[in-house]
Amino acid sequence: MTAILDQLRAAPRSMLGKLPGSSGDDDETRRPLPVSGMLAAAATLGVGLAALTTLTLVGWIAAPRGTLGTGLPGVFRTAAQLWLAAHHAGFAIEGGRVGLLPLGLIVLPAVLLYRAGRWMARDADLRLRLPARLPKNSPKEQAGARRRAQLAVVVQAGVSLAAPYALLAGLIALAASNEITQPFIGEALLSHFVLAFLAGALATARMIGPWRVMLRLLPERVRALTVGTAVATALLLVAGLVLVLVAVVLNFGQVKELSDVLSPGLVGGVLLLLLQLLYLLNAVVWASSYIAGPGFAIGADTLVAPTGVQLGTVPSLPLLGALPESGPVPGWMMAVVAVPFAAGAVAGVMVARISPSPSYEAAPMWGFLSGVVTGLVAGLLAALSGGPIGGGRLATIGPSPWEVALSVAVEVGVAAGISAGVANLLLLNKRARTPLDKAAAPVRKAGAALAKAASRVGLAESDPRPLPGHWMDATEADTQEIPVIRDDWQDEHASAEAETLAQARPRLPEPDRPPRKDIVDESDDRGGHVIYVDPYAWDRD
Repeated sequence: MTAILDQLRAAPRSMLGKLPGSSGDDDETRRPLPVSGMLAAAATLGVGLAALTTLTLVGWIAAPRGTLGTGLPGVFRTAAQLWLAAHHAGFAIEGGRVGLLPLGLIVLPAVLLYRAGRWMARDADLRLRLPARLPKNSPKEQAGARRRAQLAVVVQAGVSLAAPYALLAGLIALAASNEITQPFIGEALLSHFVLAFLAGALATARMIGPWRVMLRLLPERVRALTVGTAVATALLLVAGLVLVLVAVVLNFGQVKELSDVLSPGLVGGVLLLLLQLLYLLNAVVWASSYIAGPGFAIGADTLVAPTGVQLGTVPSLPLLGALPESGPVPGWMMAVVAVPFAAGAVAGVMVARISPSPSYEAAPMWGFLSGVVTGLVAGLLAALSGGPIGGGRLATIGPSPWEVALSVAVEVGVAAGISAGVANLLLLNKRARTPLDKAAAPVRKAGAALAKAASRVGLAESDPRPLPGHWMDATEADTQEIPVIRDDWQDEHASAEAETLAQARPRLPEPDRPPRKDIVDESDDRGGHVIYVDPYAWDRD
């Protein structure tokens, strides 16, 4: 896909270079950001649909006739429905709806959108607009202005990619509709816009610098909450993955038995294995909900939780053979509830280390707030991982979003609040016990390093001249600097008034300077000769 986009990027510029009067400057021939976003969105949809159409064609050849529709139009509609399902857009069927979609399928459009966003950031005319003069004109004020300008560029790039991407997705939703399934156009528009915006914004932010630099675009408190939430969520998902793998190993006989009952054949077996891998992320989220306490359901009036298991007839998916049998759960299984508390403790330490609080009361509050945000993320993942399959008994599958969000928020939040308070207290006590001279040395060293870095990037300069900026090709560096331009805050009348005052202000006479003794006036021949002193004569002797 990158090669296709590079051809689209190079072809119009080669034509522009041949026009008379063309300067050939790369910055002058860059496209506007909406144009580059539209090209990137169209290329992403084309490549993604082509990949899914090829995969669907293989399944159509191996499957019985009529399963995937009649002829190639049915194959294309099925591929379009898979593309919509990859963005978690549901379908309406007779008697209900289909909302249980594989989360693993979202990896394909996410990767394509990220690569398209990187190409868009290199192709478009992106510039940071900084004010020509700031009220304080201090390095801190200039750094804040640069950060706000970078965030504005990131948001603009995300919208430029997401808007045309969502509009094209609406056309695909209309084309994918048939007599059996009708996609929800509203869900398709929203899901495509959100995914494209996140991918485009992340790709553009990645062009500014490495991953650690991207977090510096956020304020310190927001950065601490983001890192704490990411750490806690990652630990919960890793624990869920371990639980799923252990369950598959312990119940491998049932999984194999369900696979033998389906008898899909060679090609069908490969596609069935691929389908189970795509649903693996759903199973990981369900296992995380199990660890948090609420558990999940496989149909109406069912529950899989640490407090007990109650199951009925489950769908014939081999991965579901790893579910425990109905009945009471051993008491030692309640130990898994300690995982959210451990994740919260680690998250609280991260929050306190990234952004220490000067007061003892504020640190536990920020730690608990990171737990609340983690609960919201867990509830969102629970909502995305579950959903109905038609109506009736299978209308309830997956964890309850609000129960998972509440449980994770309380468990992770309490542990994060305690650990953040303790870690913050230890940090403050350590600073208080440090002698003044030893404590001042790292501060002076850090201040010197910051001043040196600020002078390199131009933050320490009070000169309102435009900051330098250039673009490097992707083959030369993984990141590239975004050009910077400045806006003059003064209007035309203020600029004219300043120019008039400058012209009317009388010029002060230059101070008299003593003549330099090392300069000899060769035109002075007043009755004598001139002696020239060569300071480098000793080097030739």
